[in-house]
Amino acid sequence: MDLMDTMLNKKLGLVFVFAASVFLVINNNGVEASHNIYSRLQNAAAVEVKQLHRTGYHFQPPKHWINDPNAPMYFNGIYHLFYQYNPRGAVWGNIVWAHSVSKDLINWEALPPAIYPSKPFDINGTWSGSATILPGNKPIILYTGLDADKRQIQNYAVPANYSDPFLREWIKPDDNPLVVPSQEMNSSQFRDPTTAWWHNGHWRILVGGKRKHRGMAWLYRSIDFKYWVKAKHPLHSAPETGMWECPDFFPLALNGRSGVDTSKVGEDVKHILKVSLDETRYEYYTLGKYFPEKDRYVPDNTSVDGRAGLRLDYGNFYASKTFFDPSKNMRILWGWANESDAADDDKAKGWAGVQTIPRVVWLSPDAKQVVQWPIKELETLRGQKVDINNQNVEQGQHVEVKGITAAQADVEVTFSFGSLEKAEEFDPNWANLDAQTVCSLRRSDVPGGIGPFGLLTLASQNLEEFTPVFFRVFKTKENKHKVLMCSDAKSSSLRPFNEKLYRPSFAGFVDVDLSADKKISLRSLIDHSVVESFGAGGKTCITSRVYPTLAVNDAAHLFVFNNGIEPVTVQTLSAWSMNAPQQMNQNLEF
Repeated sequence: MDLMDTMLNKKLGLVFVFAASVFLVINNNGVEASHNIYSRLQNAAAVEVKQLHRTGYHFQPPKHWINDPNAPMYFNGIYHLFYQYNPRGAVWGNIVWAHSVSKDLINWEALPPAIYPSKPFDINGTWSGSATILPGNKPIILYTGLDADKRQIQNYAVPANYSDPFLREWIKPDDNPLVVPSQEMNSSQFRDPTTAWWHNGHWRILVGGKRKHRGMAWLYRSIDFKYWVKAKHPLHSAPETGMWECPDFFPLALNGRSGVDTSKVGEDVKHILKVSLDETRYEYYTLGKYFPEKDRYVPDNTSVDGRAGLRLDYGNFYASKTFFDPSKNMRILWGWANESDAADDDKAKGWAGVQTIPRVVWLSPDAKQVVQWPIKELETLRGQKVDINNQNVEQGQHVEVKGITAAQADVEVTFSFGSLEKAEEFDPNWANLDAQTVCSLRRSDVPGGIGPFGLLTLASQNLEEFTPVFFRVFKTKENKHKVLMCSDAKSSSLRPFNEKLYRPSFAGFVDVDLSADKKISLRSLIDHSVVESFGAGGKTCITSRVYPTLAVNDAAHLFVFNNGIEPVTVQTLSAWSMNAPQQMNQNLEF
């Protein structure tokens, strides 16, 4: 009997139905969750893992379902990624804390699960959390457990052997839990403890929550990391935002791209509070000032909470987590490229979910947003390269980028145009619409003045299928220019629309001034069913999950296109075939 068989047959003989970051009542009492439940598949081990759409260079186990990157961590020269994993099937359920290690963030070796349900304080679930390095170079994990009464409580785990460089085994002491919801709190909406920070003699953590319809970042303090006291007020909260999942609270330097430790405070940093909204399944963040003596966080007046706020990624991206890497002096972000809702039979393909490529994060020069860029180590996977320089693209033209594996590629391109005069008017009726809605109204096949122009990724030869990543430039009534960036999945697959396949028009506006040099850059990481795109040097990022039927493997193509009246010049384009890492969790066994 293997480890998971022991787990799943233990105690009440229940098939566990639990997951990171989502409250769930066991089936007998009805289900309340944001994930679809596929009961017949939750424990159906993949007999054959279908390789179609599997990624080539993203983080992924050999089979089965994954979601939240719980607790990325750097410890004694080794990177650790703990993530939510179903070892028994390719759908959400039976979640454990899977554990992989790496020396370069590219090649990953799988280890035994770090945490799984086994004790009264987590018998019904081991959900998301974070890692903190305590004084003496001692790592500790905080995580949400679902106890025997189905309350969400906060527990801790520590390595069994600190001298083990891989930290293979973790112990959950019997003095758990550390934090429980008070009587006036909603015990079913209380989860995902953050990385701790230290100031003025106390450790502090946040736990996500909800009070009525108000999102809450509950604050707790401790002197010894064992006895925790709830603060009189939350660090921050916002009305009409619902449950705040997977909160992340961290500082970024006001100048430069260097990262800073999570406990850093002062006038030379700005703090970021990121939350994952359970109601929208998207993430939002604010930038602001942290007042440590009052333990209050106040967002800047340019930064708003909730659905109208800034997003780290405007696409299939959720439950992200940052960590400070002292070896590179950088803050690095992981995100879950969440699985689109495919049809039931597609869930039987043997795998689901990937993690995004790790990204370095820093503040924009005006300190009004977070900027992101793929880690430098990714470039070690680059293979065959092609270049296009000073290529003029007229309206209606498609220029193919040949000589690379278009289904598994890295593309960097800079576009320029001679004039902004032809920018189309931004319809005043769109003033209250989000970028995604505007993109759905002005897709890549709708001609414009300046744009749409960009890339047609994962395209079939005759363009029956393609996922366009593009820009469109508008002119507002104030005579200012507004840049829309889209990654539109509507045309990504020929699968019938009566099938349950999510094909949204993901989009975000790009804060860039085109008046000076009239150019804008785009980078897209293309990997079979994932397209991660970074506009204007990482100011706007969009991850799309797509499932083509024709544009797969060697039948996939890549084009540059322009459907705008204004000609566009490809100043520089470099595209690489991407190799697979030498190691990607091949040894994962339970």
